[in-house]
Amino acid sequence: MTGQRGAAGPEEPTPAEARAAAVRSLQGQFPGVRVWYGNSTGSWWALVPLREGPRLIEATTPQEIRDTILRLRNLA
Repeated sequence: MTGQRGAAGPEEPTPAEARAAAVRSLQGQFPGVRVWYGNSTGSWWALVPLREGPRLIEATTPQEIRDTILRLRNLA
């Protein structure tokens, strides 16, 4: 049956569900930052508002995008 968990335990999230959870987590950590996964590019993206204006960043993993946001905010 669709949507039910097996007797052996919970099913693993689909890649799309895992990406959506990562986006929610990152946006929760960084209010005002817009984060998304580019299905066409296969990259993680964020639009980070900074004093000098918004900055668009790209990364290969959610951890890399998180680290880059932190670095940018510490420089501002």
